[in-house]
Amino acid sequence: MITIYAALRHSDSAVQHHGEYHEVSMTSTPTAKTRTSAEAPAATAAPAANVPARPAPKPKAPALAAPQAAKRRYQNIDRSIRAKNAQLTNGVSVNASHAAWMDWAKHIAQAPGRQQELAEKAVENSRKLWLGMMGLSGGFEPRKGDNRFTHEGWNTPPYNAWKQSYLALEDWWTAATTEVRGMRHKSSDRVAFQAQQMLDAISPSNFPLTNPEVMSKTLETGGENLAAGARNFFEDFIREISDEKEPMPEGFQIGDNIACTPGEVVFRNELMELIQYTPTTPKVHAEPILIVPAWIMKYYILDLSEKNSLIRYLVSQGYTVFCISWVNPDASYANVGLDDYRKNGVMAALDVVTTIVPDQKVHACGYCLGGTILSIAAATMARDDDERLASVSLLAAQTDFTEAGEVMMFLDESQIAYLEDMMWDQGYLDQDQMAGAFEALRAEDLIWARAIRKYLLGEQEKPFDISAWNADATRMPYKMHSEYLRALFLENRLSGGRYAVEGKVIALRDIVAPFFVVGTEKDHIAPWKSVYKIGLFNGAKHTFVLTSGGHNSGILSQPGHPRRHYRIGHRAEEYHYMDPDSWLAAHDIQQGSWWEEWETFLSGNSSGEMVDPPSTGAPEKGLRPLGAAPGTYVHQQ
Repeated sequence: MITIYAALRHSDSAVQHHGEYHEVSMTSTPTAKTRTSAEAPAATAAPAANVPARPAPKPKAPALAAPQAAKRRYQNIDRSIRAKNAQLTNGVSVNASHAAWMDWAKHIAQAPGRQQELAEKAVENSRKLWLGMMGLSGGFEPRKGDNRFTHEGWNTPPYNAWKQSYLALEDWWTAATTEVRGMRHKSSDRVAFQAQQMLDAISPSNFPLTNPEVMSKTLETGGENLAAGARNFFEDFIREISDEKEPMPEGFQIGDNIACTPGEVVFRNELMELIQYTPTTPKVHAEPILIVPAWIMKYYILDLSEKNSLIRYLVSQGYTVFCISWVNPDASYANVGLDDYRKNGVMAALDVVTTIVPDQKVHACGYCLGGTILSIAAATMARDDDERLASVSLLAAQTDFTEAGEVMMFLDESQIAYLEDMMWDQGYLDQDQMAGAFEALRAEDLIWARAIRKYLLGEQEKPFDISAWNADATRMPYKMHSEYLRALFLENRLSGGRYAVEGKVIALRDIVAPFFVVGTEKDHIAPWKSVYKIGLFNGAKHTFVLTSGGHNSGILSQPGHPRRHYRIGHRAEEYHYMDPDSWLAAHDIQQGSWWEEWETFLSGNSSGEMVDPPSTGAPEKGLRPLGAAPGTYVHQQ
């Protein structure tokens, strides 16, 4: 969930600028064949309809008064200019960046004590630099997790001099960009991040003549590594300037060896397809599971290869599993908002599930952004006395955004307005802009280390299932993403009791279904301490799991996976809150997969009744199967 917005590709204006949001029909060109006007009832109708028709056109607004129309015209000129500037600056607001550096510089200039401290640190770093260059103890060592200088050649001249010089410079700038008393905390974070980005770019490991590993490989292969790297670079360069999508890694095919758990699409509307998976056990639990993935990614992160599929695991444990597959929106979806994803996504899917499996409560599970919208939907259901949920599981999903991690340093009014203008011009946030954003959060590993392997060492990345999924990104509609950033990230309305659905405020505390919440130790997108805070705002029975890995790798934790561990804690209703650090200290590491703990939770919150598997769809109620999983939306580019 979330983002620095590096605009890597250019997009021409795809929609007319007629107001704050575009008046558009929810129609996506890539799926026009599957969503014709003949494929009847409306998206908000009862779940007896498989394929809803397009929403009726809204009545035309009255003509604007001349002064108002002129003002809108002037605003559109400014927005168009900012939108194009955003493409040139990789989506980063120049004003926000400039303001952060000015805030830092003004406070440094008025802090002679800090200036003296930094001057003394420069002298001390020079001393440590010479010690390190001469191979004596007391020199600089890379920080924990920095793998750029692990090759043995970095300890020999002249490479050790370049290494020590860089580490001395990095250490000084880290100290220089720590917060000065009185400056804005967000400015401090932003300056420190941008300084580190510049330092990462000039690391001696990035250049062939100053990287001993590259030089050793060049001598060993007679320069073949550089020739192979040049070919790799040229191929990527051609793909970039031609706006060609990165191909699926060789050996992987959607529906063949990834996203390949058998099932049928049983419902489709303009926003999502709902997949019902084929049972593999003679009897199943009476209560079905509905999975709500994030629409910032293709759903099959939860259904990768056969041995790495959470969905296949649940089916093998005797559960009837349904999963949403979101549409990949284009510019025609610009006016689709966050509540459309709740109504035409979560609630429409829930209606279908309870039609196919009537008279049973549903275990609902949301991953990442899907967990956030599920929380909103569950709170709305609780407000409206809808008791269809047996439990709520949130996987790396945030409901409070006060500690939302590194992304927060970029989200202020200036940056969001800049981003909104870019999306206003395009109609969506582009998949490559999001991919660049996430890579920038871990530039050292995801940009520079990758470039060294591919362009200097001439190595191709080994294809595996998650890299295939990672190359298959999605877009996000303008209005939805704007609402998400403002209402949740910037204003934190959901946990603050100020988030309204259909004109009435909802509260997370109203949800009475038990929670199963998963955070991951190395999550840069949804930090586990932020995920954990759901316990502050809800008093229901609560199980929290902290698992090894990151935002994606921690969720993919099939039983038998080596080097996996987790911590788990249980909280009874209305139990006293425990802060995350105390929770961490109080719960020991357990080896293995948290998937098995989740299955125990699901079965423990079910009736225990094992029944014959339900039919696929409900043809007698208008829910006929529409085609085999993984469906059509997952193939949209």
